Amino acid sequence: MNNYSLKFAKVKPKDEKKTEHIFKATLQLVKDKGVAGITMGEIASAAKIATGTLYIYFKSKDELINALFTECRKASAEIYFKDYDASLPFKTGFKVIWLNLMKFRTEHFEKAVFMDQCYHSPFITETTKHITKEMMHPLYKLVERGKAEKIIKDADSFILLTFMVGGINEFVKHSKYSGKKITKELIEQMFNLCWDGLKA
Repeated sequence: MNNYSLKFAKVKPKDEKKTEHIFKATLQLVKDKGVAGITMGEIASAAKIATGTLYIYFKSKDELINALFTECRKASAEIYFKDYDASLPFKTGFKVIWLNLMKFRTEHFEKAVFMDQCYHSPFITETTKHITKEMMHPLYKLVERGKAEKIIKDADSFILLTFMVGGINEFVKHSKYSGKKITKELIEQMFNLCWDGLKA
């Protein structure tokens, strides 16, 4: 093949399955060692690929972390708003989203831990933060609606969402690390506590 042919030769497309393996390996390593404590070599080893191959998919650890964070945020948003209808009465719609948040945190614990660590890390770029914040816009909109209808407290939306999500996070973490089973009764108690704390 001459130089002209090489210049315009098709680049082999990246294998989506391999990307999934890379993401899965990264999530497990972050859960065990934290975002700052892992290297590209460790990720490649955990994903069972050569380090050189990993660099074909992601040019740096920062690029990999941002791509995975965006993917996790997208996956969480899809679950958060599943079966949610803005025409529902406020409390009904709020509970749908609250339960979906609980479901995501419970069933995708590694992704939740990863996102929590990334929020406070220097790895996430402002561009990524902006893109992922837009994904959560419906949640902020719901809270603003609740305040406008004087159903929930007229406090800063960030504070209200921190209270809402923080309770779920700690509940799921305690359950995972202590081995305590999350039952329907406990979930209902948690929701009622959350609602009592938010309602006007």
